[in-house]
Amino acid sequence: MRPDLLSELFPLFNAANPETLTGLLSASTELTYPAGRTVLMEDSWGNAIYLIVAGWIKVRHDTGGDYVTLAVLGKGDFFGEMAILDESPRSTDVVALSPVKLLSIPAQHFIDTLFQDHHLHHRMLQMMVQRLRHTNSHFQRRRKPMAVKLAHTLVALAEAYGDKTNAAPEIFNLTIDDLAAIANIPKDDATKIMEKLHEKDWVVISDNGQTLQLKGFNHLTQLAQK
Repeated sequence: MRPDLLSELFPLFNAANPETLTGLLSASTELTYPAGRTVLMEDSWGNAIYLIVAGWIKVRHDTGGDYVTLAVLGKGDFFGEMAILDESPRSTDVVALSPVKLLSIPAQHFIDTLFQDHHLHHRMLQMMVQRLRHTNSHFQRRRKPMAVKLAHTLVALAEAYGDKTNAAPEIFNLTIDDLAAIANIPKDDATKIMEKLHEKDWVVISDNGQTLQLKGFNHLTQLAQK
């Protein structure tokens, strides 16, 4: 991968200088995982930050014999930064939802680079604050109607990671369990809402079952804002 492609693909690096990008790439390792494979284990020590070049992953937490999905991330995002920044064991698992391609950058190299390039350091802080704001926004929606919370989840995934090459954005076709967990609504309610969205033709599953096309994206956006 060329350094300029790194900055184009990952918003984290869009303000980094060329020397920074070249150095990060030289230290990186390319990794691939099939769907269903655990990429990182909970309680393991952070030794790298991971960049998602292609595919989808989910972040989950073991609640004691059962796993709860906390987030879904796609191409252009990153994970593993918390464990290397606070030098503590990971608090979550990361599992590949689809075949994924990652770039792994050693922890110490990434930390050293943060101190050397203040633009990257500032951008990293910005993106971590954005994640915190997203968490706060998610908490503030806890009393919203379940259909609104589910619509917001679909719209947020499409805006962050959706394939926009077609007329309507496409996202990974998540299981009802994962979708309900991220939206923070009961599984039965998520099932009923998704059935209604299918009936309205607002969401359409691809022929191979891998992606979900949001044909009613404008309607979903309006619903999410209620």
